[in-house]
Amino acid sequence: MGLFGSFTKDKKDKLDKGLAKTKESVFKKLSRAVAGRSRVDEDVLDELEEILITSDVGVNTTLKIIGRIEERVAKDKFLSTSELNSILKEEIVALLSENHVDGEGDFELPQSEYPYVIMVVGVNGVGKTTTIGKLAYKFKAAGKKVVLGAADTFRAAAIEQLQVWADRVGVPLVRQNMGSDPASVAYDTLASAKKQGADVVIIDTAGRLHNKINLMNELTKVKTVMQKVVPNTPNEIILVLDGSTGQNAFEQAKEFTKATEVNALVITKLDGTAKGGVVIGVSDQFKIPVKYIGIGEGIDDLQVFDRKEFVDSLFN
Repeated sequence: MGLFGSFTKDKKDKLDKGLAKTKESVFKKLSRAVAGRSRVDEDVLDELEEILITSDVGVNTTLKIIGRIEERVAKDKFLSTSELNSILKEEIVALLSENHVDGEGDFELPQSEYPYVIMVVGVNGVGKTTTIGKLAYKFKAAGKKVVLGAADTFRAAAIEQLQVWADRVGVPLVRQNMGSDPASVAYDTLASAKKQGADVVIIDTAGRLHNKINLMNELTKVKTVMQKVVPNTPNEIILVLDGSTGQNAFEQAKEFTKATEVNALVITKLDGTAKGGVVIGVSDQFKIPVKYIGIGEGIDDLQVFDRKEFVDSLFN
């Protein structure tokens, strides 16, 4: 069993509820597409293409999925529309598997004398601070000693919001005044974490995209300074994206992957949108695994991403 536990019935029920809007939208459209038809033909595939694109899977990923189904149709000569659901699920899981390693997300922390350092990036408003708080809660619940760092020093609200989460979870927060050097906060956070013998450090960063060169320079500086305290850090750079923004999430992913070496994704706010297909498209287009998904406002509503359960929930 991994650090955050196995995929239980309770987690599955929460996932089904969280994806309800996307599921209803996709399933209704899919039902209409195959109504009165016995086999998967060109017309069905054309409608399926439109369904996936309008569910924010993205054009390129949609064409890839359709191409795979066309190969199955050509190979098997005849595919009934009743088989379409299971084929669609198989092909999407296979696509997501290309960017994931089994067990990824629900991991055991590596044995090390140093804390495991996570740097969190993303624009303001995507649920970055909330994600950090929920991650801290999960790590603490798993018996790990956690320290947070408030390196988004450009907004007083960001520091205060993170303090609220730190207090709520019961973990220490290293902070300075608004306008302080973010790299200085990161340095102090890691120094404090080492002194306390912490297992995990989570660093918040500024969520600004208006000046991309400054963003890149700032993130690079934060990383460089952290490495003076703990070598080869951060262990993870997690990009948080708001699932309800659909195609805008693709644009944010494009800019942040240019600015720094993102190696994991969190897709939030999936419970409030019919655009859950963005999880499939972003992972495929940027070749970065989705590690966690946000499916509610509760402190326990950040789930480790299970690609098979996610796709089952969408298309069952």
